[in-house]
Parts: sequence; structure tokens; C-alpha cells
Amino acid sequence: MNSEDINRCQIQEWYPKFKPVSVKTRIHKLPESFIQYLLDDSGPFLLPLSITNDDALPNRLHKPDQEEDFVVEEGSEDESEQPTPPPSFPELEAEIKASIETLAGAVFPKLNWSAPKDAAWISSIGNLKCKNFSDIALLLKSSDSIVHDLCHAYDACVDKASSRPSDFFLALRKWYPSFQPEMEFRCFVLKKLLVGICQREVTNFYPTLLERKSDLKAMVVDFFVEEVKGKFGSESFTFDVYVTKDGRVKVLDFNPWGASTLPLMFSWDELEDESREEGDEFELEFRIVESRCGIRPGLKTAVPYDYLDTSPGSGWDEFFKNAEWN
Repeated sequence: MNSEDINRCQIQEWYPKFKPVSVKTRIHKLPESFIQYLLDDSGPFLLPLSITNDDALPNRLHKPDQEEDFVVEEGSEDESEQPTPPPSFPELEAEIKASIETLAGAVFPKLNWSAPKDAAWISSIGNLKCKNFSDIALLLKSSDSIVHDLCHAYDACVDKASSRPSDFFLALRKWYPSFQPEMEFRCFVLKKLLVGICQREVTNFYPTLLERKSDLKAMVVDFFVEEVKGKFGSESFTFDVYVTKDGRVKVLDFNPWGASTLPLMFSWDELEDESREEGDEFELEFRIVESRCGIRPGLKTAVPYDYLDTSPGSGWDEFFKNAEWN
């Protein structure tokens, strides 16, 4: 793939064109100082100082200096070392606060390409729902997926000229409490032809999908033909959609073909083997988890990558090696 294919998948690039068939979103250009804050891991983990006194970690941090019997001994490190002051981004926080208010008070964040799904575990409520700037900063600062956007977005490009885009954007997408994960699907487009559709959330079995499989497939195919085909720009790509309770289809995201995009219930080889030239007849496959035996827990993304990584040299690999010797 080339850099142009990657760039088209940035939300600030595709959202204006597909806004009528997507979810409500507000997009903010991020200052470079905030990007450097996200990248900095040289000191303690600090959340930005909030101008509205919002705290994403209420009552979580033990602060001995606030206890009545806390005493600093003369000459101790605590006395000689000054604590690192937290950063502050008042203008950005004010802009984000205004956007959250226009989106009914709750959003889920993402950068140019990625959402911090792997950091959901650190949220006090275990998901990506954010009600203030501090909530957003906590998720972004804790996410490995966001590091991919910041440093590795172009790693798979044959014409790689830079490790990052010139500008980063924060997309705030309206939080829908009624969102049903089983109604999200990933669609695979190869050479402008829809070659596969599958369930997006593959770590659970949803019986309702078995009952609605044919209807859902027809709705997604119609949406592709009417709203996506020939309008995105790239010949090969993937896109994620959501089917609402009243039968409307909304596009949630676009991703490049291959690279870091997960093929989920397919493999890239079989998707490319199943490719057909325009005009050829073939049965478009729509894959879902059809029983509890088909669940794929290894594709869960709401945890740190290190938790899932069992490759040679990984933390789990070393753990298992040590266990064998003990």
C-alpha cells in the first residue's frame, strides 16, 4: 500500500464526505505540545491539570502528603526533589468541553486513525465513554493503539517518507448508550468489489445474528452500493458499519487493506483468493460467530497488547519459560 491509502483513512479526511451516513462527530486539531505530552514517558504518569477541576481518577491515588501525620524527614529525597508539575492545555480543554456539550454530554475519542480501545480497562467505568477532557487524556495517554498513530502509521507503506502525519486530530464521537456491539460489522473491499463481511465484535456469541443474518447482509450490501462504492478513493480498503434498531446503516470507520487492520473472521490470503473481477458471479460470504465454540477471545482489544502477546520474547513467553523451570 502507499501513503495515500493510509491518509484517506484518517477520520478528518473521510468524515466530511460521509457525514450524512455516519455518527455525530466533532473534530479538533491537536497542538504539538499535547502530542509531545502523549509521547513523553520519561517521568511519572501525570494527567493534565484541569481548568474545571475534573478528575479522571477520583479517589484512586494514595496521596500521603495530604494525610495529617505525614512528615518529611530533614534531608530526605522528598524535601530535596521538586515534584514534576502537571501539564495544562486550557484552550484545548475549553474547546473539547464545548464539543462534549453539543454531543449530549458524553463522547468516545479517537485520533486520526485509532481509538484507545486497548485502554478501556483503565477507565473507572471500563469503556471509552468520556465526559470531560481528563477522561480523554487518561485513555489516550494509556493506549498502545494511539502510539501506532503517533509513530507507526506509515510503517507498511512502500513509499514511506515520514513516520507520522504533519498534524494530528482528535475526533469526539457522540456516545450512544443504546449501542449494541453485535450490530457492528467489518466490510472488505478489494479492487472496488465487496468481497467479505463479518461480525466486528468476535469475542461473544449473539444468537440474534443467526436469526437476522440474511436481512443484515442485504442491508450492508445495499449500503455499500448506494453510499460507499466509488466514493472513498482507494480501490482496496475496509470499512466498519453499524446497523441501528430501525434498520439504518451508519459508517463508523475506514481502514487500509492489510497492514495493522484486523481481518477478524477471515484471513487476508482467503480474502484475496476470493477476489473476483467486476461482472463475475460469486457468493459474498457474511461470517458471524454461530456458536459459543466460535468465539475468538484472542481478538479482544479492550486490554493492553502485552496482555495478549504470546510471541517469542514477550512477557507471557518469559513467564511460561520461568514456570517450566520452577
